[in-house]
Amino acid sequence: MAVQLIVSDLDGTLLDTHHRLHASTIKVLRLLAEQGHHIALASGRHYHDMRVFRDQLDIPIHLISTNGAYTHDPAGQLLNASYLEPDHAQTLIQLPRPPEVRLSLYRESGWHVDAPAPHLLSIHATTGFTYQVVPPEQMDATGVGKVLYLGDPAALAELESQAYQAHGQGLHITYSTSDALEIMAGGVNKGVALSALLEKLGLAAADCLAFGDNLNDIEMLNLAGEAQVMANAHPALFQRVTDARRIGHHSDAGVAQWLTKRFKL
Repeated sequence: MAVQLIVSDLDGTLLDTHHRLHASTIKVLRLLAEQGHHIALASGRHYHDMRVFRDQLDIPIHLISTNGAYTHDPAGQLLNASYLEPDHAQTLIQLPRPPEVRLSLYRESGWHVDAPAPHLLSIHATTGFTYQVVPPEQMDATGVGKVLYLGDPAALAELESQAYQAHGQGLHITYSTSDALEIMAGGVNKGVALSALLEKLGLAAADCLAFGDNLNDIEMLNLAGEAQVMANAHPALFQRVTDARRIGHHSDAGVAQWLTKRFKL
């Protein structure tokens, strides 16, 4: 069988409901790596958050983090970084928002949040990744890979509208969940990062199998030769990725189950 690139989102896709890797997922990905296939993880998570899963798998893995803003090779070498224009980031930092909406910045070095938000740490409890509280007026608008707003969907919709009005094509705006509005520089998404990685590996898009569950996976799934969407996926994803296969639920190790059948493991 020809060598392929297998790329997967994490939360809601490869990870279970407790944000952990299934034992069967680890086994299957290790077998595929032994067969010579390339493995990549592509997530809205920060690189320092994602590398814990890379280390658990203990196989060569490329990491596409922060929704495509950063790509690291299996040795942890930074291959590509894309940042918001500083004036765009500054605008986003200063947008008026309800007090309960949290503002986060993902920088290469870490995660800044505008106020304490203990509930955010549960998602990252398995990796130990944590934030640093930085008041908005002290936030540095340079070197920002992603601006993330977390809160009520109605409030996020208003922030999305304001961001579009302010900088339009200079931004790439998406959602990782209904209460997580994610904004990168224009042209930055998982699909663009995946295309660059395929070129580096000498593979075509037809050689790529991709797995995802939410709106920030659209470009990646539409690029891949074989796109798989989880049973638990955002309903709009099936309309936006029309050639995708619907596979199992992330809580049942749906990716591992499908790969086992696909590669006859």
